[in-house]
Amino acid sequence: MTERKIKFRKAEDVREFVNAASRCDFDIDIFYNRIIIDAKSILGVLSMDLTRVMTVKCYGEDKNFNKTIAKFAVV
Repeated sequence: MTERKIKFRKAEDVREFVNAASRCDFDIDIFYNRIIIDAKSILGVLSMDLTRVMTVKCYGEDKNFNKTIAKFAVV
């Protein structure tokens, strides 16, 4: 299991992130505070406060998805 902090800058970023997450065969959650959303749900992710830094928790490993997360990673 890996965790990364990310932040989206625009709605197109969410679409790219969810598309990449949907291609993975393991669970991926995105959360902040006590709100946890399935990262494969575009409506769920868009319903979150996109101005916040969020945490992505991956329960598996995929090189292509890691590249996508790196685009939105917060240092």
